[in-house]
Amino acid sequence: MATIESSAASVGALLNPAAREDGPSLLHGDLWSGNVLFARRLEGSGGGADPVLIDPAVYVGHREVDLAMSRLFGGFPRAFHEGYEEEWPLRPGQARRRPAYQLYPLLVHARLFGGGYVGAAVRAAGAVAG
Repeated sequence: MATIESSAASVGALLNPAAREDGPSLLHGDLWSGNVLFARRLEGSGGGADPVLIDPAVYVGHREVDLAMSRLFGGFPRAFHEGYEEEWPLRPGQARRRPAYQLYPLLVHARLFGGGYVGAAVRAAGAVAG
């Protein structure tokens, strides 16, 4: 518990500068691999499949929230993250901020499911606390 409380004391200084510089974004709010489906394209449109996002919990926040979530619970392919970086590069320090954005969903999962989520939440809190 002390690790989590310590991380709470430092999270603002860690997250606020990049969030202010980037400005607000419309977030999916629950962007994990289970909330992405692939819909087949109609015949005559070239075939293949298009990604479809489902089960949103939409709100406005820092774009790194969805990106941090996309690395939890199965993750997204490397090509997703590389494509994102190509379109809108992340600010320096993103990897350092990621555990702060992952902490809340990890704590929720630790409460609901226990197991390995407890350790993952403690590790994320430790990374935030420095």
